[in-house]
Amino acid sequence: MRATGNFLNRDSVTEKLRDMGDGDRAMLELVMENAAQDENLVEGLYHHLSLASEARLLNSLKLEKLGEWLGTHAPARLQIRLMEAARSSQHAAYLAFRTGLVRSGGLERAFPKA
Repeated sequence: MRATGNFLNRDSVTEKLRDMGDGDRAMLELVMENAAQDENLVEGLYHHLSLASEARLLNSLKLEKLGEWLGTHAPARLQIRLMEAARSSQHAAYLAFRTGLVRSGGLERAFPKA
């Protein structure tokens, strides 16, 4: 685990998103609780999606589950940024992530329709 001080950097967040073990999920939940770490989390997500889009084999089910997990566990302040990341490309990796994110309903919970 590469961490600067008590915080994860972009590459560490990318590793956690790629592996998504129980310890990785717990660490990501801690990162999401700290608003000062939002930028590292979002940058790590963009990097993870970029790497997935360049891979020879696309694991869309894993990306859907990641989107669903993040949409379920991320606080309201991150929901729009997650959706922005999901919509930043038309590649199948981003589409799979967006599918899971929409399925989680996190954006609707964070910002209910009036």
